Amino acid sequence: MLINIGFLSLTWIDILDILILTGLFYGLYMTMKGTVATQIFAGLIGVLVISFFVQASNLKALSWLLQKIVDIWVITFIILFQPEIRRVFVLLGRSKIFKYFLKLDVDETVEAICEAAVELSRLQHGALIIVTRATGMRNFVEGGVQLNASISKQLLMSIFYPNSPLHDGAVIVKDRVVEAARCTMPLSNVTDTEYRLLGMRHRAGLGISEQTDVLAVIVSEETGDIAIAEGGILYNKLTVDELKRRLLEGSLTFKSKSWKTLLKSNKS
Repeated sequence: MLINIGFLSLTWIDILDILILTGLFYGLYMTMKGTVATQIFAGLIGVLVISFFVQASNLKALSWLLQKIVDIWVITFIILFQPEIRRVFVLLGRSKIFKYFLKLDVDETVEAICEAAVELSRLQHGALIIVTRATGMRNFVEGGVQLNASISKQLLMSIFYPNSPLHDGAVIVKDRVVEAARCTMPLSNVTDTEYRLLGMRHRAGLGISEQTDVLAVIVSEETGDIAIAEGGILYNKLTVDELKRRLLEGSLTFKSKSWKTLLKSNKS
């Protein structure tokens, strides 16, 4: 035993337990920092701390009441802040430790996506191609038109041809297969950058990258610019070499040689 003061006894295992718990709470706080969930999270921590001292003081009635409040608060917290909690698990999935055990097989899709993106850019045909990595996209696949077809430049070109019945929405690619087309993606709350307003495709690509571990390749219908959204960050005006490198690397260390979009939330 390391410390023994009255009701408080502390061992090395207890210290390790406290350090791990502190790290978890710190990670949650940093993930939710800047959102409304931060205030609720701080309130929950306050109640937990008060509950600890009440239990240590053996105040049974007050301890029972605080425990009921904590139980209700935790359930409410999970329901109200589901997007933030989901983002925590997405960030865990993106960590190097988890990726070591996951095979992110996108190599054989890179050429087809790059060739299609360049041609679509030249023709100024809008496109949104979602390349899945660690996170499953089953719910989004089921909401679109399921294809399960081998990926190719010709297939992507035909899907995003303006008169095609499948050109609206996103295409979801997993490994070497186009799983579905005309899929609806969640829109990001970000509506503009310091350079321009974001269209629906850019907001959709950015929105799905905020919630899941994907690479969203976006071709602008207005300008023909090629962009990638990853981890809630938009990299715009990419060359074909930058696009190819981004898809091959599939890491969070990518920095575009062109400008990196500075995002700001719509305050209206």
